Amino acid sequence: MAREIEYGTNIKTVKKEIKYIGREFSTIRANLIEFAKSYFPNAYNDFNEASPGMMFIEMAAYVGDTLNFYMDNQYREALLHSAEEKKNVFKLAQSFGYKPKLANPAVAIVDVSIEVPAETIDSDNYRPNLNYAPVLTANSMFDSKEGGRTFRLMDDVNFKTSSSLDGRTAIVSKTEDDVPTHFKLTKQAVVESGQQTTQNFTFGNSVKFDKVVLSNPNIVQITSCIDDDGNKWYEVPYLAQDTVFDSIENNPVNSPDLSADSTDTPYLLKLIKTARRFTTYVRSDGKTEIRFGAGISSNADEELIPNPDNVGSSLSTGLSKLDTNFDPSNFLNTKTFGQAPGNITLTFNYTYGGSIDDNVLSNQITEVNSANVVLSSEGLDTTKVTEVKDSVTVTNNEPATGGSSGDTIEEVRERAMAYMATQGRAVTLQDYITRVYSLPQKYGNIAKAHIVQDEQLDQKAGGKGGKKPKYKEISNPLALNMYVLGYDHKRNFVQLNNATKQNLKIYLSQYRMITDAINIKDAFIINIDVKFAIITQRGFNKNEVLMRCIDKVQKHFSPKKWQINQPIVVSDIAYQISLVDGVASVVPPVEDNPEKSMVLVGNKYDKNSGYSGNVYDIDAATKEGVIYPSLDPCIFEVKFPDVDIEGRVVGDI
Repeated sequence: MAREIEYGTNIKTVKKEIKYIGREFSTIRANLIEFAKSYFPNAYNDFNEASPGMMFIEMAAYVGDTLNFYMDNQYREALLHSAEEKKNVFKLAQSFGYKPKLANPAVAIVDVSIEVPAETIDSDNYRPNLNYAPVLTANSMFDSKEGGRTFRLMDDVNFKTSSSLDGRTAIVSKTEDDVPTHFKLTKQAVVESGQQTTQNFTFGNSVKFDKVVLSNPNIVQITSCIDDDGNKWYEVPYLAQDTVFDSIENNPVNSPDLSADSTDTPYLLKLIKTARRFTTYVRSDGKTEIRFGAGISSNADEELIPNPDNVGSSLSTGLSKLDTNFDPSNFLNTKTFGQAPGNITLTFNYTYGGSIDDNVLSNQITEVNSANVVLSSEGLDTTKVTEVKDSVTVTNNEPATGGSSGDTIEEVRERAMAYMATQGRAVTLQDYITRVYSLPQKYGNIAKAHIVQDEQLDQKAGGKGGKKPKYKEISNPLALNMYVLGYDHKRNFVQLNNATKQNLKIYLSQYRMITDAINIKDAFIINIDVKFAIITQRGFNKNEVLMRCIDKVQKHFSPKKWQINQPIVVSDIAYQISLVDGVASVVPPVEDNPEKSMVLVGNKYDKNSGYSGNVYDIDAATKEGVIYPSLDPCIFEVKFPDVDIEGRVVGDI
């Protein structure tokens, strides 16, 4: 590409051709030499590599190449799909509405127990004295006995109450002369990994869009923000959102009509409108930035931006004359984008941390770090009250799951672009998948998700002669089935705990179409083993080649790569093995192999050996070398790669 440029002088006008195609050093250098030869033949003609003129030409080419490089780099870093620097990817992702996950905490269901004195019903019967039953408040901390991982109690545990949804067990824990003296009360509760801390920020005069930075990295959740006047500040997705969810205690004062359900539903959700709000911004260094609004005026918004309905009404909040002007810039002084804190101190309570190391095994969360036990001693034996408060114990019967490291650059990029495409709503099946993966980390970690249209029976009229009606399954346009799975501490697939499912249900309800019903279900886990045989090339160590082949198969079945309802293509496995250096050929692994398959896949289902227990007919599901998943969505998994992937060398050539 070239363009002619006119250079005017008092004598004549000269047209010179400028080339724009060459952008790298060698091309710019050649174009400069050509330009000099064409337009300055008499001024300079020494193009020897050692000449001073060539020095200046190459310096100019160097500058041009460098400038082109940085311009290309800046353009690349301005686009999410091509940006490479972490800070740029994070900025672009959050401009799309996706907040990168710095860490995913592990979640576990624990049994929390406490001892209370016994009381007599009659001469032969005893029961726990619930007057001594306390409330173990949220944010009490527990530790694992190995690794020192810390877990936070998510909600209050009230030992006084018991219901079908929040059951309580009671067993005799101490006796004296065969008479019960103490009962052990046990309830289940949800704990989440991470450290809990508090940080204060003192503000002077109000500043528009003021910012503060929390000192700890990898923030999982800001649990509360309270100013020194006792007012609550709320986190919102964007500052223009002035309506937020809040909860109130379900009692006769707050809700006379619903208070009868307070045992099962202790809190009610409500919508409130507030100017005290803030957003969070995740920085590339792992720290979280708190951003506030622009409202710095103590006057009512109607005084800054008059209500059009009041124009000419002679009201104090309106314009008295139709031709009166007001400053449009006053709009930014209103609380439309939230209130800017001024002359107050804000106290932030938040949790931070979380990693795959938090996926501790069962019976590991047993240490009480700090238990906040609330029990009034009024009218009670103070010694017994102290004993009750000191008797807190905890254990997890199931492993903690969901903990993982934060999003990689590629994960941030892909999830942000998918998040942007949904535009804050869920219409298509892919929209729902995107929303599932966008579930805030404080509510649980979803490893795999798959969604299909629900089906219903369609009844058709029977034929002549009194034949029975015919039934067939057709798509149900008003319902979707969401199949989900999580990870355990070894990155094996596990079914999600009920806490995460409940959080997912509530989360999706904010984005689903009003006509969509969503059924959250567990995907089936089909555990498999893989057998293969190879012939090695001469000169290669057979054991080393075999180990590389096994590693190749392990990577092929990596949980990160595998999806729900993904079929197994047997030829793909054989092809991956054949690519290993030193492999001459892949051959049938056993003689009893009518199909002469190069790779055999079998089902492992013994629960006593740690498998899922799901039996699957691999042979019946195989067609033309492809192992298809079941009609009920499932995922194939090599649970124990070290023993479930079996290879052997049968010779060399």
